[in-house]
Amino acid sequence: MTSRVCYRKGDDPARLLELEWLVANGLGGYASGTIGGALTRRFHGWLVAALPPPQGRVLLVSELSDGAGELLEFRLEQGLPVWRHAALEKRLVLPHGRNLALVRWKALTPMTLRIRPGFQIRPHEAMVAQPARPYLPLIEEPRCTVEQARLTASAGFWRPIGPVTRTVRYAIEEERGYDCEGPLVTPCELLADLAAGEELTLAISAAPEPIPETAWQEELDRRARLVGARQGLPAELALAADAFVIGKATGGATVIAGYHWFTDWGRDTMISLEGLCLRTGRHQQAGHILRTFAAHLRDGLIPNLFPEGESQGLYHTADATLWFFHAIDRYLRITGDEALLRDLLPALVGSIDCHLKGTRFGIGVDPQDGLLRQGAEGYQLTWMDAKVDGWVVTPRRGKAVEINALFYNALCNLTRWLGGDARLAGCAALLRQSFNARFFNEERGHLYDVLDPDDAALRPNQLLAISLPNPVLDPARWPAVLEKVSAELVTPKGLRSLGPREPDYQPHYRGNLQARDAAYHQGTVWGWLIGPFVDAFRKTYFDADPRPLLSGFTLGEYGLGSVAEVFDAEPPHAPRGCIAQAWSVAELLRCLDDLPA
Repeated sequence: MTSRVCYRKGDDPARLLELEWLVANGLGGYASGTIGGALTRRFHGWLVAALPPPQGRVLLVSELSDGAGELLEFRLEQGLPVWRHAALEKRLVLPHGRNLALVRWKALTPMTLRIRPGFQIRPHEAMVAQPARPYLPLIEEPRCTVEQARLTASAGFWRPIGPVTRTVRYAIEEERGYDCEGPLVTPCELLADLAAGEELTLAISAAPEPIPETAWQEELDRRARLVGARQGLPAELALAADAFVIGKATGGATVIAGYHWFTDWGRDTMISLEGLCLRTGRHQQAGHILRTFAAHLRDGLIPNLFPEGESQGLYHTADATLWFFHAIDRYLRITGDEALLRDLLPALVGSIDCHLKGTRFGIGVDPQDGLLRQGAEGYQLTWMDAKVDGWVVTPRRGKAVEINALFYNALCNLTRWLGGDARLAGCAALLRQSFNARFFNEERGHLYDVLDPDDAALRPNQLLAISLPNPVLDPARWPAVLEKVSAELVTPKGLRSLGPREPDYQPHYRGNLQARDAAYHQGTVWGWLIGPFVDAFRKTYFDADPRPLLSGFTLGEYGLGSVAEVFDAEPPHAPRGCIAQAWSVAELLRCLDDLPA
């Protein structure tokens, strides 16, 4: 069993607010909060249910006040939170595939347990500044129903109160520049007399379904199977990966890009697929995901994202489709599923043809040099996609280095899948010739980030010219690129998105939305980039040990048991953004999985 103690009495009390836990349910729903219990985000609550479109994710119960007193210890067991107080211990399980949270209190001394739930039932991203509602409870022992929330207790009795309304100030929402004050209403309470060692379980659900008595143990057993023989950090990452692979309400599977506010993004899904699914035995889910996105191909592009509660995707991306080709390649190499390739091959050929002829958003091959260009006014089409009030922070219009590395990789893969194709092989050869003739900047000793117009800023995107299975860059150039990237971009938490000597470099990621997005790709460290760097490092320096490059990652400093979206560019590289990010977890897990024995 994996176990991590995250807090003990005597630790810095600020950690009670800074450290957050998250448990997901395999549907996109979750429970999350601070270890001290304070609500600091609009997303904190004991059950955010993932309901069918168009409802999406709905916060059902924000708070469960139990008067437990001082927290003595908080730990994760099998990735699940455990709180220990002087008089009681509390645990939480979200059974996989159900909009159900099971909270269990164990009395350590004889006591009367009083549980008061707090409600602001709303979509999880909705404004918190809204009028208080009465939330009239319907009590039918052992259940208390409050609108969509059904609370069923294994002991004790419910009674209506008040209702008691208080105003909550969500500190992180205030820091992030969002509305930050709203009402929390408590219309009922649960009372139970417990002997020492006696337990009470509260089931929170979104539907009138029966709750199996075995649900708790079945979830523990499932998590043990996820870990398998893994130990230490790889075991924790295997559990972390489970939060992101979800079943869609419309069928099939997909990947949540990050918690709390991301949905299923095409780019993030394809980058994460190998680490989240293929390295954890979820081959069937991986196949479902690839087929789902293939079914949504339009004009040669897969969707960049599916908005909350909607089934129609948005297509404003130049790289998600190229990562799709990469993900298929990794899937085929690991599973050998030739049936999937046969089914998808016509769509893949059509996709490449659209890129060669030209498709949406100015995405198309320049016939003069075979390089792929992209760009449309008002759109951010690469992974460096921050946009604020119409301002595209890093537009990168033109011939971006990683877009061409990915396109070359896709051309090579498709040529091989077709058993050879002179036309595609010729396109790949022209692209490679032009890439090596034009992209290396002799003066700066690394690759241009974008050509036509030229941008020589030092960014990590150039790593893909080495790291992908079909590298477009001549191997003679690899050491020079790695030397520059290692010297200025590599940190213990991943890679800076911009070199610190560049004029637009931002050392910190914080403040309101505009301030954050201005720094998002202008120096901010991204954990997922450690994957391409390690791949390029191992290709370039065959005998070098990559372990030191991974030693700075820990799962106990922000979103407990997971890896953050981003980190500050300067030490101590504080974690920022989403508390749990799919591609951060996936690429770290993949790198650890590939370590030499």
